[in-house]
Amino acid sequence: MSDPLADMLTRIRNGNMAGFDSVDMPLSKLKVGVARVLKEEGYIRDYHIIEADVQGTLRIDLKYGPNNEKIITGLRRVSKPGLRQYKKADRIPKVMSGLGVGILTTSQGIITDREARRRNIGGELLCEVW
Repeated sequence: MSDPLADMLTRIRNGNMAGFDSVDMPLSKLKVGVARVLKEEGYIRDYHIIEADVQGTLRIDLKYGPNNEKIITGLRRVSKPGLRQYKKADRIPKVMSGLGVGILTTSQGIITDREARRRNIGGELLCEVW
């Protein structure tokens, strides 16, 4: 697999459209960091690390509204293996005019676009969620 993060986002997108309670995927530190940010921002209920085999599994519990409406309406991979997108702190774009969230990997860990602007640090813009 050449892009594990794109695979993660696709699994979340497909599980969300199908109405699944949770989705499973192979474990990595980057995926756990993205799942942590998604939980902090309220896009998912929770995530669990299942260490059953050599690599382990990451289980993400999807979140829906009171009338079963989708909390995550869109996911988009920005920085790809063929074309990385690095942004300075003053050049980080707002997602959906501030209604969505951008997820960056920086020297201080995986953080949201708002947090990166507040700390005045740039990094690689991994994905956008709205």
